[in-house]
Amino acid sequence: MASFVSTLFFQFLLMVSLLHLSNAGRRLTELVEDQSMTFQYHKGTLLSGKISINLIWYGNFKPTQRAIISDFVSSLSSSPASLNTQSQPSVLTWWKITDKYYSLSSKNKKPSSLSLQMGKQILDENYSLGKSLTRNQIVQLAAGGDHENAINVVLTAADVTVESFCMDSCGTHGSQGKKSKFAYIWVGNSETQCPGQCAWPFHQPIYGPQNPPLVAPNNDVGMDGMVINLASLLAATATNPFGNGFYQGPADAPLEAASACPGIYGKGAYPGYAGELLVDSTTGASYNANGENGRKYLLPSLFDPSTASCSTVI
Repeated sequence: MASFVSTLFFQFLLMVSLLHLSNAGRRLTELVEDQSMTFQYHKGTLLSGKISINLIWYGNFKPTQRAIISDFVSSLSSSPASLNTQSQPSVLTWWKITDKYYSLSSKNKKPSSLSLQMGKQILDENYSLGKSLTRNQIVQLAAGGDHENAINVVLTAADVTVESFCMDSCGTHGSQGKKSKFAYIWVGNSETQCPGQCAWPFHQPIYGPQNPPLVAPNNDVGMDGMVINLASLLAATATNPFGNGFYQGPADAPLEAASACPGIYGKGAYPGYAGELLVDSTTGASYNANGENGRKYLLPSLFDPSTASCSTVI
């Protein structure tokens, strides 16, 4: 029995780690890392200043689906208006955990700061590159956004297949360019292709304990799953944008700000259980953060470098 439980635990960690893959494109056999490793700063540049997040919608997304993501991105703004309109716990409170990385990277100097803002939205509803994309084509699409002071986010629709999607990743982040590098993120909609891998805990996992799935806060398993993965990759992009920032483990398979804390969304989390979450009394949806326009989201735990532990907003 002990061996069987251990196998389930291992398989579950494989699954939940898929939510937080980075530009390294780790293989399934490499997803479980030694959690005792020190989270290190590798002396590289972090994103700083005012950064626009440009959303590149590839394929067919309903306006209501696009609003789920755009409201989340707007909720990351540190403007006074955002501070006043978001109920606690908030998306902005979650994002502020990344400030600790900036304080550590600056040592005795004045900490650099990062301010995110909603940028452009680009619609490619005609599938200009087809419905089956390579990773190089993802970069090609990302290049359609701004190349300075920007994170270009490519979001692929549920009917678009992407190289290695569901096999070893739910999304990636990276950078392109020589003189002026720009950061990019790709996240796929897993609603029909692999919700058990990339939309847990809103769908039963393909491995591990088969607890009932949670109700998605925006009533869309695919899009709420995309929010989780986008949030993970935004934190990784801010703190390790060019592969030489904060991470633990080998550079070609790093554990980053969110991927170091797989499957943890609230206190008391364990394999198969996302943790103690808030529940909407009307819809029964589970969430841990409030955003703008009355939105509710489930966001991943982030590794706190000052305490060497996973930090949750609730």
